[in-house]
Amino acid sequence: MLALPADVDGVPAGLLIGYGAFLLLAAADGARRGLRATLGISASFRRLALPLAVVLLAVPAGGSLAYGAARDEAKEQALLDRLTAADTQVKSADGLAFAKAEPIYRKALDEYQDLGTKHPGSRAGKLVPERLDAYYKTVSAPYENETYCEAIAPLKHLRGLSDSFDKDLLGARPAKADEPLAHSLYECGTSALGVDTATPSAEESLNELLGTFPKSSHATRVEPAVRAAIKTRTTALDSGTEPCDTATELRTLRTSLKNMTDSSLEGATREAVKAAQRGDFACGTGQFKEKDFENAIKTMTAYAKDYPDSPQAAHARSIAIAAEIAEEEPAAGKSLPPSKDPGGARMVLVVSNDGPGEVEVLYTGPTTGKVTLKTCTTCTKYPGPVLSNGKKIKACTGPASKYPKATLLLPAGDYHFLQKRGASGTSISDTKTSKVKIEPGYSYTNCLYVTSAF
Repeated sequence: MLALPADVDGVPAGLLIGYGAFLLLAAADGARRGLRATLGISASFRRLALPLAVVLLAVPAGGSLAYGAARDEAKEQALLDRLTAADTQVKSADGLAFAKAEPIYRKALDEYQDLGTKHPGSRAGKLVPERLDAYYKTVSAPYENETYCEAIAPLKHLRGLSDSFDKDLLGARPAKADEPLAHSLYECGTSALGVDTATPSAEESLNELLGTFPKSSHATRVEPAVRAAIKTRTTALDSGTEPCDTATELRTLRTSLKNMTDSSLEGATREAVKAAQRGDFACGTGQFKEKDFENAIKTMTAYAKDYPDSPQAAHARSIAIAAEIAEEEPAAGKSLPPSKDPGGARMVLVVSNDGPGEVEVLYTGPTTGKVTLKTCTTCTKYPGPVLSNGKKIKACTGPASKYPKATLLLPAGDYHFLQKRGASGTSISDTKTSKVKIEPGYSYTNCLYVTSAF
């Protein structure tokens, strides 16, 4: 009654010693009584004494054996309970982000390893290989679900278990993660091509694929996939659909490829550089056509700065100038300025500055450009468009050498001008637009001056 039910730790030693002492005393008392007793029974009945004694001795001996078996079963059940608890931990981590799930997985693995190495002959220990198969299946579930970016971390965990887990228990399981990991790195990396916010980035996944599995079938697919990504976006540029979004993707692609070190991608990197340059120009022209002149100025100014050797750098500067004029005079943005100046005769237009403050003169028409006139140090503001005596202002009437000037050679046609004067005190306007028609066979002058506000 004191010993049952059997548990893993068995019966306390003091209880066993006391029970042994009790049995010895009972035996001694029985011997004393038997030796002194006068038997009044028949000889045939006395023959039962020895078998009966054996039975009485067999009861505690058999009980001891039965208790040992019960204790062994208790040990087995305790190990099975530990196995079940580890299984529960694995299931509890299912569906969690791997960063949160990994510590839980590690605890379960420690339990599996302890059962498999310290109790290999137990029922629980014999079930560990089966549990490891189930563990690999559970942890690699993102790969089976084709969520390849999510699968990378768990597959790397499975592949690296041989560094921390008993190799005999693992067997060939870690190597089975190689193919899924290579596949996941390829799918995740190629899906991130051109995506600036991708986590992990394209270069992180593809660099790892090419560095860790250079001879895999997936590594050989990287270069064609990159070229296809570039081609898809350059084709989108040709269609004119969302050129700025496409340009952003091409710039991201270019950055990714520049951060990749595999020599097989050198040709694709050059393609991406050219495509990104083309995308930037297409973005700027698209913005101009959509009348988004503010952003067209930024894009084309940056293009001319980033690609000074480009054949389109001069055209980009012309578009930026035309967009700046169009911000003040929308008619100037009716169409893109031509990429090449027209041939034929040129007419002279002399622009003079009869006023304080430096002046930047921008023009667009058959040709586009800008000049800067220095400040006229001896010039002052005129009192108003009409003097007090009713006469109109006669600007630029002094000697020609007095005024800073620039000479423009312009093909015939209609032009939009924008003058932007620097700080010159109070004036009616620091920015002014005008239209000029240049006709063949004529020369022109344009005098810029400042009037005081009324």
